[in-house]
Amino acid sequence: MIKENLGKRELNRINNRKAIITAARDCFSEKGYDQVTVRDIIRRTGLASGTFYNYFQDKQSIFSALLSDYIDRLSKHLLELRKTSDTLETFIHSTYLAVFTAISEDPVVYQLAHSNNRVIRDLFGESIIGTNIATLEEDIEQAIQRGVIPEIDSTYLSAAFFGVAYEIGLRVANTSIPEPEIAANFATGLFMGGIKEISRETFISSATSTDTSTQ
Repeated sequence: MIKENLGKRELNRINNRKAIITAARDCFSEKGYDQVTVRDIIRRTGLASGTFYNYFQDKQSIFSALLSDYIDRLSKHLLELRKTSDTLETFIHSTYLAVFTAISEDPVVYQLAHSNNRVIRDLFGESIIGTNIATLEEDIEQAIQRGVIPEIDSTYLSAAFFGVAYEIGLRVANTSIPEPEIAANFATGLFMGGIKEISRETFISSATSTDTSTQ
């Protein structure tokens, strides 16, 4: 009997938290983060205000929970996809696919994050994608050392990668039927061509400098 009661309490706790998260997600989507109040969220749940404060301190803590769930999913996708990358193309493609897959699973949260970038930076110190690809530059440098990526500026490359992921991610989020694989293929093709061109220009520049210095 005690175990049964404990089970019911735990189930009730899970359902209450889910109701609050869902209500907050809907409110943020409809009004935007700045315009939503805790009272709006409580009213949407139908729960007592005291129940709300058993789970969250304020609307910022709810927003943080929404984003943390998204970031956890993105981290999982990144881990699963990128650990098998052994070529330049699979490295780039797997990272893009992880980002766009996470967005397609919850486009509303990404749209919210995109339109509330200031709040995201206050909470996490980075943008919604930046929190998970902050290590990308380090990964790129390791890939360069392994010969997977040509020797080019890893700082510029990671910044460009971030910019493409951030903006195409919004396109994925705004599409009625998200297609993360197509988006990843497009971004990968764009990068593959760009990296090859940059590598060629770097080689030409280096060769020119060498010829000049020997004259």
